[in-house]
Amino acid sequence: MSPESKNNPFRNEQKRLDYRKQFLWLRARMIQAIRRFFTEKDYLEVETPQLIPAPPPEIHIDAISTDAGYLHTSPELCMKRLLASGFPKIFQISKCFRAGERGDLHLPEFCLLEWYRVGIDYHDLMEECRELTLWISDELGLAEKISYQGIKIDLRRPWKKISVEAAFADYASMTLDQALEKGCFDEVMVREVEPHLLSMGPVILYDYPVSLAALARLKPDNPELAERFEIYMGGLELANGFSELTDTKEQRARFEKERKQRHDLGKECYPMPETFLNSLEHMPDAAGVAVGVDRLAMIFADRGRIDDVVTFTPEEL
Repeated sequence: MSPESKNNPFRNEQKRLDYRKQFLWLRARMIQAIRRFFTEKDYLEVETPQLIPAPPPEIHIDAISTDAGYLHTSPELCMKRLLASGFPKIFQISKCFRAGERGDLHLPEFCLLEWYRVGIDYHDLMEECRELTLWISDELGLAEKISYQGIKIDLRRPWKKISVEAAFADYASMTLDQALEKGCFDEVMVREVEPHLLSMGPVILYDYPVSLAALARLKPDNPELAERFEIYMGGLELANGFSELTDTKEQRARFEKERKQRHDLGKECYPMPETFLNSLEHMPDAAGVAVGVDRLAMIFADRGRIDDVVTFTPEEL
């Protein structure tokens, strides 16, 4: 077969990678900038195992099982064990794995940036997310106003903050309580709320209902809400952060509830992460956040598909 043949698989691969090369260079510079940001703030970069005996039993996130355990869906549990052992400021850039996730914004193997800091809450963490984004933009030589898929995003202007309850009141066809009662929170969020976030620049949704608290602590003045936030930019969900729950009893109860829901839906019920739960009572007050590295690269590279900012997609292997 002639190397120039249109049907030559290697030639086609060369074209794909040539097209991605500029975006992969930008991604590499972005990751270098992330490391400089945290190093200058005296964070310790850590690496935790990707193969673990028990992932968090979250109802909407499915782990990939192996003969020896599970590929982690996030480094969260191990990183919190480090907090409990006396590591006050840590970050990690890690490959993570989730079954059944594929689309223009999803990959079954993807990259997360997670960091945790003792002695701060979710409001402090929101500001640190803003500082990181501005730092990356400056390091990449970009202006304070970037463009993503035709949308102008002003990174320096104060980021808009909207409570989840207010977002439903302003943009949804039903209240937050009604959406929760009908079991259609995610559907209403995606179809009715998120489209309104497209033109707002960076947006922080905060104070999620207790039923969606995940591993976040509850607000002391309103236990019906959790100190959890998500960051959207250009309509993309980029980050999910909390003031961390340190109550072992409460966390165990949440895990048990999620395991029961997984069982009722016919999903695999993961073992209880006992080592994590045992360490939780020693964990100090802290906040932590996970940021999608691939999606952040999409924003700065102005690409609408996650495929453009990774070396190989699953279909190309």
